[in-house]
Amino acid sequence: MTAGLIASAVIVLSVPVYVIKEGLSRRAGGATAGAAATFVGRDGCVDCHEKASEAWRDSDHDKAMAVANDSSVVGDFDDAVFDDGDVYARFFRRDGKYFVETEGPDGELGELEIAYTFGFEPLQQYLIPFPGGRLQSLTIAWDTELGEWFYLYAGRDIPPDDWLHWTRGGQNWNGMCAECHSTNLRKGYDAESKTFSTTWSEVDVSCEACHGPGSRHVEWAEIPPMARPISDNYELVIRTSGITSGQQVELCAPCHSRRTSLGDYDHTHTDLLQYLVPSLLRDELYHPDGQILEEVYVYASFQQSKMYRNGVQCSDCHDVHSLQLVEEGNDLCLQCHRADAYDNYDHHFHKKIHEGEPSDGALCVKCHMPEQPYMLIDWRADHSIRIPRPDLTLEIGVPNACSSSGCHDDETVEWSAEHYEDWYGVAKKPHYGTIIAAAREGRPEAEEELIRMSGDPLYPAIVRATALSLLSGYPGEESTAALQRALGDEDALVRYTAVQSVSVTPDTTAVLDRPRSDLRRFYDDASRPDRTRALRAEYEAQVALVDLVAPLLFDPVKAVRLEAATRLAGLPTEILRDYQREALEEALSEFEKAMEYSLDFSFAGFNLGNLYMSLGDPQRAERYYRSALEIDDLFYPAKMNLVVLLNSAGRNVEAEALLREVLEDYPDVHEAAYSLGLLLGELGRYEEAAVYMQQAAEGMPDRSRTFYNLGLIQQYLGRVVEAEASLMRALEAEPDNIDYLYALADHYVRRGELLVALELADRMIAIHPDNELGHQVKAYIEESLPEN
Repeated sequence: MTAGLIASAVIVLSVPVYVIKEGLSRRAGGATAGAAATFVGRDGCVDCHEKASEAWRDSDHDKAMAVANDSSVVGDFDDAVFDDGDVYARFFRRDGKYFVETEGPDGELGELEIAYTFGFEPLQQYLIPFPGGRLQSLTIAWDTELGEWFYLYAGRDIPPDDWLHWTRGGQNWNGMCAECHSTNLRKGYDAESKTFSTTWSEVDVSCEACHGPGSRHVEWAEIPPMARPISDNYELVIRTSGITSGQQVELCAPCHSRRTSLGDYDHTHTDLLQYLVPSLLRDELYHPDGQILEEVYVYASFQQSKMYRNGVQCSDCHDVHSLQLVEEGNDLCLQCHRADAYDNYDHHFHKKIHEGEPSDGALCVKCHMPEQPYMLIDWRADHSIRIPRPDLTLEIGVPNACSSSGCHDDETVEWSAEHYEDWYGVAKKPHYGTIIAAAREGRPEAEEELIRMSGDPLYPAIVRATALSLLSGYPGEESTAALQRALGDEDALVRYTAVQSVSVTPDTTAVLDRPRSDLRRFYDDASRPDRTRALRAEYEAQVALVDLVAPLLFDPVKAVRLEAATRLAGLPTEILRDYQREALEEALSEFEKAMEYSLDFSFAGFNLGNLYMSLGDPQRAERYYRSALEIDDLFYPAKMNLVVLLNSAGRNVEAEALLREVLEDYPDVHEAAYSLGLLLGELGRYEEAAVYMQQAAEGMPDRSRTFYNLGLIQQYLGRVVEAEASLMRALEAEPDNIDYLYALADHYVRRGELLVALELADRMIAIHPDNELGHQVKAYIEESLPEN
């Protein structure tokens, strides 16, 4: 949305297509309007929906959580002992209740009562009440197939102070699990007392978890049929029939996605990003081609599939109440795909019966939905439903169904690729995985392809958004333009990522092609000599950022508004118009509430710390950074930002200690070594500074600024040859950088090599003719040259 002042005070608004479509979508599906409905429980539904209720009974949703009793507990509590050397537990019963003796939060053995079961198959976990309303999930679980106890982190000894220990945040039910295992979940975390008052209407995943609160529907159903008022959705809050495939998939996504929640799920929104932000195809979660790596819960995988693009939805394969497959074996896929084309040897090249047993190779899902285990024994299928590509394994190292899923793992990848080419030919379609792999490595050739991919609507939205996030590592003009275009995209996730990634670099020669208000003329005032060219350039960049991002403060989708607010927080208020300031304040308030909801996680304290640093409130920023570290003291981004805050306050002893902690815990975080080198240099401890700056330079060979600072330190220490090499390395990476040109010219002046320095001064003038520095350096050198 853009706004311009035209003919006195008439504001003309141009509404983007995505705003119009959002309104149409709101009317076509999702929550219905009317008086607020309340939750009535499953008993209010059963009488009319007996068939659905019977299908649901004993399903994974039904058994998602239950009070621990004789009918729900499946593990062996007959004084059973588990001891693998890393953890010990004894499971027993007393007075009809279930107990475990195991290591507690203090590292000592203790007896603890089990309150709830968690899940059913292939494993069942157990929840134990702790002070402060917490429920903690034991990491020793019951294998329902083998009938034995097992440790979820086999081979790892996790101490009680580790975030992953079963008594700590990584295994906390209230924040990590509850919203998807119970109905009408309200987390109820209080950051001040660090306690939970978590509530639910039903302990498991029941009717209203998907259909929304049912009181209005029940009232409507109790009216005699002939007297019922007309209702296009039977007075249900959530529309589950007559919706698009995308709407149905998003109905399941609040639980079946890897995500960041913005608050309790309230069943009233039509766009997913109103209450959560799905994770992109990040390298710690997905392989470069989008195959699952970590536990990501289906949504983003299925979004990548050809099935999703062609309107296939969850209920085409899964019964929505029992969750069972609607057909078995290849019959599931043959609902849409022709048997004569796909369920035969000429397609899959595997015998249907092999050595007297059904052949996995003839099953569609074995090739197109390979599984891998999570929690050691829970095998889950990749729902991107892709064609196996052994060639991509060879090219970018991703798995393939032939040699990575237990079928032909005794053969080489080359063997699989050779057979694949024999069967299907050499020609293969390009895959975005090669582009993402190149971008993750920072290779220059990826930039052009990322730009193309981010703007191509034929790619899945999750892929386009991932491309945009990777483009932030390519600060060129074309990448910047692509990010700016994406701010007006129809897809909310694409807009969100564009807001998150877009930037405006100060340019001392740039003048915005737009009229300036009185406030902008303030910065042109010749009577203010403190307004240097650099300050003016920074101001122009801030104005440009406002021009780009401020319209998104009015986005119909919450996550986009919040991200826009954080990008604009802390900018000079005079840059914003009155209505923009009001919208910014409102969106920042929304952002604070969203983060306060998640202050039981370290990321929320980190984000609030960043916000208050932007707003010029270092005391509150420090409070939230430290709050993040209280939850997880290994969350090093909070330590790194806290270092900046401490350094700006002159508290360098504390800053140094934090940086050393980061390097002790994460030796490969080279940014910490770089920061420590800078800090030690600032403190005048140049020998130590050189050690850490050298470490950073070796760890970040493409980071020219590291070599520049290393060269300056080496020069101060009199290591002339090393300094020259480091400064040359920086200049080779950025030949036009005036700082690097000046540093190297100064280096040669100090060595008395004035003619070499003069050549560099001439380069400075040629590249930056309007910058006085080059002229000053040249004049100094010429004055220092001996007379001919």
